[in-house]
Amino acid sequence: MKTLGLIGGISWVSTMDYYKLINEGINEKLGGLNFAECIIYSFNYADIKKNNDANDWEANLKMVAEAGEHLKNAGAKAIVLCANTMHLIAEKAEAAIGLPVIHIAVATAAAIKSKNLKRIGLLGTKFTMELDFFTSKLRDNGIDTMIPGEEDRQFIHTTIFEELGRGLIKDETRARYLAVIQEMIADGAEGIILGCTEIPLLIQPRDVPVPVFDTARIHAAAAVDFALT
Repeated sequence: MKTLGLIGGISWVSTMDYYKLINEGINEKLGGLNFAECIIYSFNYADIKKNNDANDWEANLKMVAEAGEHLKNAGAKAIVLCANTMHLIAEKAEAAIGLPVIHIAVATAAAIKSKNLKRIGLLGTKFTMELDFFTSKLRDNGIDTMIPGEEDRQFIHTTIFEELGRGLIKDETRARYLAVIQEMIADGAEGIILGCTEIPLLIQPRDVPVPVFDTARIHAAAAVDFALT
């Protein structure tokens, strides 16, 4: 089994889910008392948020590269960035660290393609929804991406950081997210990507009448596959 290096704390809430999902995935494949060989480097989320707000991705890259170097020196064979937004710097981080970075959007695109869906709604931070580091991976696989309107994008972005990233779950926020999802479905979305690793804390597949793609689960499964091949 290959050792995985998890870069977490972005946020700590979803990092716990990654640890759980990866260990469950390994055990499902191998049985018995077999679980993941992994190392976690967890950031102070406030430092990341400060860089995000300043649009200082070079500072984030420096932090991720240093964390990745620690994980590499400790024996990690691949890096798992436990957040969608941080994949904005995934390629640069991979080059700086010298280890493969298992890309969340590549894994998600493969999952959507396996369902033969062509038009997908995407929820996430404004970075994930508005920049092309995620949607370009979908486009490369013939998948068209829809995003909410500007006001809804801002609401989703704010609640990810101010509520979900702190583990706060509010019924009124869930209702707003579901309304946004229903609007995208009405406009032709064949499925919905929960493109922030905290959104599944709020929205479950049973809440949505079309296929839901939980990027944290998809990403964790890709990490399991890497570890066992």
